[in-house]
Amino acid sequence: MFLEAQAGWRLSSRKGRKAPKGIAVGRLGFDSRMPRQKLLREVFAEVGTGCTVETPLNANWGCKHVHLGKGIYINSNVTFVDDEHIYIGDYSMVSPNVVFTTSGHPVLPILREHHYVYNLPIHIGRNVWIGSGSQIMPGITIGDNSVIGAGSVVTHDIPANVVAFGVPCQVIREIGEKDREFYYKDRKLDVWE
Repeated sequence: MFLEAQAGWRLSSRKGRKAPKGIAVGRLGFDSRMPRQKLLREVFAEVGTGCTVETPLNANWGCKHVHLGKGIYINSNVTFVDDEHIYIGDYSMVSPNVVFTTSGHPVLPILREHHYVYNLPIHIGRNVWIGSGSQIMPGITIGDNSVIGAGSVVTHDIPANVVAFGVPCQVIREIGEKDREFYYKDRKLDVWE
């Protein structure tokens, strides 16, 4: 029910950045009696009710640019390269080892030599499930109710109500009647009986 200080939350210690109030760089510095929701409100830009965030968690800006809707579940070892804003819609689920990266570098070598970087926001819709080890690239929007398969690299927008996976991530099919009958491969749902 409570996050412990040694839980492994990691915050960037990049020069010139300040840790959020009450937070020590490299680890959350807080009283372990502090309720989880209160802690999440201090760490994230916005947090809806009923959110769960497992640790460790990695973030460039300590999640100050990450906006969570309500009822979100974020599993362990998720990374937010939150140089720009990241919005995650209500009831979405993020599996372990997912990376949300809002930053990138130009392809032109001379620009990289001079450390050019670009930052684009990420928008995750309502009730989206992002599978383990997926990478969400800068500027991406994933539509409501969609599923991103494990290990995917999402390099372009994904519409609502689809199953998409691969490298690069591609829409494989729409979510439909089959999904009302089977919950996983050939395993039948019995919730309608």
